[in-house]
Amino acid sequence: MDPTTWQTYLVTGASSSAGRDTPSVVADALDGRIDVVQLRDKEATARERYHTGRRLREQTRAAGVPLVVNDRIDLARAIDADGVHLGQSDLPVEVAREQLGPAAMVGVSASTVAEAKAAEAAGADYLGVGAVYGTTSKDVPDEKNGIGTERIEAVADAVDIPVIGIGGINASNAASVVEAGAAGVAVISAITAADDPQAATTELREVVANV
Repeated sequence: MDPTTWQTYLVTGASSSAGRDTPSVVADALDGRIDVVQLRDKEATARERYHTGRRLREQTRAAGVPLVVNDRIDLARAIDADGVHLGQSDLPVEVAREQLGPAAMVGVSASTVAEAKAAEAAGADYLGVGAVYGTTSKDVPDEKNGIGTERIEAVADAVDIPVIGIGGINASNAASVVEAGAAGVAVISAITAADDPQAATTELREVVANV
């Protein structure tokens, strides 16, 4: 697993999936050659996420695609995910390493250069930086919503680990995020809410690959 190759990153979100279940959306995204999947679905109970995660683990493993879990180190361990993605208020990177082992991928959300540097120093493998263009898919404080590609550039210049841009990104603006220094882009509704998630994934992948 090499996060420098993660050009397209799907964050699941059942509430924005137009009535489709998460495994169905993920199956389409995998057919569109998504590079990595993150199980989020915060509206679901822990048990529901566990059962969904088991299904996603089977799908992603068969496709040779990494699966990470948002926030929950225990859930990542329970479904044998490849890693976890932590927010600023979640457990520290070193705890994830202790629980999941040295080979696990550990990502950290950051909105500032200071947060990014701290995450890198703690041993994070990659950063999720945003919200780049602003988002309604998750609850983000105003000061962290719509930070712009200038912040992507500043963070990418300040750290040596891969930066994944997230927040309000779609095929029409993804190129600017990568041009600013991001290794790739993470999306929720650009794929989950699309009429054809497979086609949306393919389009996003082509845009990023051609930067």
